Formats: sequence, C-alpha cells, structure tokens
Amino acid sequence: MGKEPLIISGNALLGEELALSPVDIIIERGMITAIEDNPRAPADWICPAFFNAHTHLGDTIAMDCGVRGDLAALVTPPDGLKHRLLASASREDLIAGMRGSIRGMMAGGTAGCADFREGGRDGVIALQNASRGLHFHTVIFGRDGGEQIAGGLGISSTRDVPDVERTVAAARKAGKKIAFHAGERDAEDVDSALSFEPDFIIHATHATKKQLRSCAEQMIPIVVCPRSNWILGVTSSSRHPPLRLMEDLGCMFWLGTDNVMFVPPDLPGEMAFVSTVYKPDPATLLRSAVAGSALCGSPFFIREGARANLFSLVLQKTALDFSRDPVASITKRVSFASIGTSVFNSETQ
Repeated sequence: MGKEPLIISGNALLGEELALSPVDIIIERGMITAIEDNPRAPADWICPAFFNAHTHLGDTIAMDCGVRGDLAALVTPPDGLKHRLLASASREDLIAGMRGSIRGMMAGGTAGCADFREGGRDGVIALQNASRGLHFHTVIFGRDGGEQIAGGLGISSTRDVPDVERTVAAARKAGKKIAFHAGERDAEDVDSALSFEPDFIIHATHATKKQLRSCAEQMIPIVVCPRSNWILGVTSSSRHPPLRLMEDLGCMFWLGTDNVMFVPPDLPGEMAFVSTVYKPDPATLLRSAVAGSALCGSPFFIREGARANLFSLVLQKTALDFSRDPVASITKRVSFASIGTSVFNSETQ
C-alpha cells in the first residue's frame, strides 16, 4: 500500500496571480498532483510558503549585540564587528544558532532562504550541518573558497573583493550562481556588479533610475532588505530603496531580511514594515516574499505539478476572518499565532 495522498482544503492563493479560490489541494510524494474546486472548503487561507532571499544566518550568534558605528565598521569584511564575532564563536554555537534561526523561519511560514555564508568551506559545511534533517531549502552562497562546495558565490561588493574578476570567472565556469551586494550605501558599485550579469543583486538602496532600468532590461532580480537598511543607517526615507520606481520600471524584486545580527529572519515582519513605509501594491509585495524560491529550481507558487511548499492560515485564531482583502492582510497582519498547517517538501509541520 502506498502512502495516502495529503489533502489540504481552504481558500488558496493560486499561481503567481495569487488568485483566491476555494479548493482541495491533493499532494502525493511531495508534489501537488491536483487542485480541485470545492465550494464547501473551510474559510482558512492557503498561502504559498515564503522564501527569504537574503540572509546571513551565521550572525545569529551576534544577535542584538549592539549597533554602534557605520556600515563598514559593522559588516564590511574582513574586520567588521560581525566578522570578529564570527571568528571568535565556537563551531557548536555557530551551528546551533543557525539551526535555531531556520526553525524560527519555518514556524513563520518560510520554507527556504538564500544565505551568504562567511568562513570559507568550513562555513558552508557548518550551515549544511545546521539545516540537516529539516525540511527547508537552503541555497548557500559561499565565499573565500566556500563557493566551491556551495550553490553559488556571494560577493559583498565589487569594491571589497580583490581580483573579483578571477573569482567570478572561476565560479561561473563551475556552474555556480553569482550574487552581489550593490548599491547599499551609494550607487558607485552597482554598474560594476551589473557588468558581471549576476543572477541577482542585493539592496540597490541607492541605485539610479538608469541602473534600475538595466536590471529590468537584463531581468536581474533585486533583493531588497529595507529594515536592515534603516537599522544600518543607509536610508531614512521611503525613497530608498526605491520600490515604487522598481515597480514602475518593471524590475523583479525579492524580499530578504539580511543580517540576523540586526534583524530577525521574519518575512511576515519584513512585509509589514515594507507595507507601512513603502506602500507597494500588496500582491507585488506578497509575490516578492515568495518569488526568490525560483533559486530552488521551482518556485513555491501553488499550482498543479509543483512541489508542495505552502501553509494555511486559521482565520479564527485571530481576527483575519474579518479581512476584506486577504492578500493585503497577509502582507500586514500574519503572525505565528495565525499559522495552522505547514507543508514543506511534502512533510506536515
């Protein structure tokens, strides 16, 4: 006898359009094999799982250690505060911290992340150990040799890495994904990052209209991390990062939370902040919290034939059953208390 199909019923946000429809979702061997109309489905909402498109999970061991100094003093390699704290941490604490952050993300509806991992090969192996046995998609961007055993190469900024051309060429030859921090404190490193035709860039906080148009034309996604930008003092305005301009130009932007040292890896919290400060279209914002999952090979959007990565929201646990706009409410009001069943990689959490 094979394993019985798993059936999740409710009002599901289907496809990239996030069209709300009462359905039964049939899951077999981790795949969504059918989506069937069910007018009697429970009122609960079914949402595609989130994907945190930029994290530094190793920084968990430095959580809330105190933010003093500018961006360079805090996070720029090799001597920023975070790098000194990482170097002094025990391997056991480093792994336990990262595993704790992953568990927290999973509890909040997030089924994967793209992590920039310091520490070379040992750092990548530590994150692989931290995520072992968890039904969580970790796409690792290594550096200092770590990219050789990771899925990608993560560059802090073209101005921070000597011989960046050679490093990128070697990673691309090995079939690795390439990502750059760019435009975080100014626009000066954006053009050089785009010249490498990366798989995506992170921040673009101060990118110019011309640079953003290049991202749109080249279909280079931009990962925005607004709370981190505010906390690190590289913005104090809804003009940076320029989310409205990104939308107008047709840029693809994904949502990340950046350093756990400063910001919890909590995408519902990030969406609520972005919704309040930047006021993007709610559907665009919700898509940005899911679409980075394309890095896993198959996006988490709910459709027949896709791998099952989704969660339900039990409306009566909170006041969500009074919502007049479920997509807007998910971007503003989702809390751990409202999350019911999660299905990540076919496993029920």
